[in-house]
Formats: sequence, structure tokens, C-alpha cells
Amino acid sequence: MPRSSPTRPLPADGGRAPSFGELLREWRTARRRSQLDLALTAEVSARHLSFLETGRAAPSREMVLLLGSALDVPLRERNALLQAAGFAPAYRETALREPAMEHMTEALRLILRQHEPFAAVALDRHWNLVMANAAYLRMLTLFLGPERMGGLAAGEVAPRPRLNTLRALFDPAGLRPHVANFEELARELVGRVRREAAWEGDAESAELLADLVRAAGLPAPGAALPSPEQAMVVPVEIRAGSQVLRFFTTITTLGAPQDITLAELRIEAFHPADAATEAAVRALAAG
Repeated sequence: MPRSSPTRPLPADGGRAPSFGELLREWRTARRRSQLDLALTAEVSARHLSFLETGRAAPSREMVLLLGSALDVPLRERNALLQAAGFAPAYRETALREPAMEHMTEALRLILRQHEPFAAVALDRHWNLVMANAAYLRMLTLFLGPERMGGLAAGEVAPRPRLNTLRALFDPAGLRPHVANFEELARELVGRVRREAAWEGDAESAELLADLVRAAGLPAPGAALPSPEQAMVVPVEIRAGSQVLRFFTTITTLGAPQDITLAELRIEAFHPADAATEAAVRALAAG
């Protein structure tokens, strides 16, 4: 897993930060690409790529961006590659509360509102709640209690520190007791976070994975997860009184964003998996 991220401090003991060549090699290895394969994709010579990894050649800014794109490195980590090569970051990170994000924030509100009366939430790459619709907040309030909501309002950017939705789900004092199929769902979610931690290569994803594995009592992060029969969709089954509500979820990301905040956003939408769940949710919203 790549070890460098702008979110991580430089070594406090004065240790050397990884070079561009070292980071490039780590990302190439993480993506399971050979030097020849990457060279062909980037349309550079394998010899030059080898020189870049060993430090015998220095990359241009354009070469750093080209290789970052060829390896599908996250935008945040492409900035780290640029900085390691001695260049300024190429991708900005704009908070959703800033005026420049006004149109994007309004678009998020519209997307979430259109999914009513069913729950939908915008999350960052670490599953922290960024914005939610009224249905999602209604569900959280019902199971977590209003005191844990931290003043969240539908359609508004959540203040920091933000609720981590997965930690809340795995918490025995949170949503976990209300999830009828927790073990099945936990296996699926841990597997997803494991893949994300390997793909993103940042410390916070790895820490989230370790916390979830520990909370769920599942095998260690490096172990294979046992799974019963494979389903096309793993439902989310929520106990509500004597009834079990069944949902499936979809996750949407924004297409080709050039801002780190937008690139890391995902929208999770809950859809009723049966007619009884749909009727119950509509009745709750109407009441």
C-alpha cells in the first residue's frame, strides 16, 4: 500500500520522506502493473520509466500527471506525487461551504431531496457524513437518538467532526442492534473498505478498516472473509418495531471532477427491496 499522503505528517524524527521514484514504484506495484505495461499505457519507454523509479532521471510535471493518470492514482495522492517531484499541487481542495462550491452544494441538495421519502446521504471517501436528506436523518434520529445527531439538518453541509456512518453502523450502542442481517452486511462492508484501503493507499482508510474488523469480530485485515452464497445485492435489513424493513443501496460518484473534495464524494441511496418496505417508509414520511 502506498505510504505517502498529504494528510500524513512528515516523519517527526527527521526521517526522509519517500522520493517520487519510490512513490511511483509503490503505486505501480499496488496496481499490479509491470514497468513494461505501464510504459506502454503511458507511451514512454520502459527504460525511462525505470530511470524515474530509481532516481536516475527526474520527471517533468507533465510526466508526473501522465503517470498518475495511467495508474488511476486518486487526485489527493497525485498532488503528493507532484510534491515529491518538486512541483506544486495541481488539484485544489475546496470546502463545500465556500462560495465557489455554491452550485455544487445546491446540486447535492437537489439529488438528495429528489430521493425522498427514501434515505440518501453524501459521504466522503472515509464514509463520513457530508450531507443527508430528511429521510436519512429521520432514520438516524430514530435509532441513535437526537443527542447524537450533532445539530445535523437536512440538505446542509455537516459540521466537523462528522459522523462516520460505518463506525455508527458497527457500534453495539449505535445502529448495529437494529440491523437484522448485521453479520452478512458486515462481511460485505469490510470487504469493500478493504478494497478501498488498498486502492486509496492512505492511513485513514487503513485505520477505518482495522476499527471495523475489530468491532465486528471478523478475521484480521489480511485474512480472507468467509462468505456464504453470493447474492447479487446484499440487502440492508432494519428492525423497526415488529417489522423488518429491507433495502438495497446504490453508490454514485461524480464524473471526472478536478477538485479533491468533489472527487472524493459519493452518494449512497437506499431503495426499498419489497412492497411492504416501500409502504412503511411512505407511511412514516407522511405521518
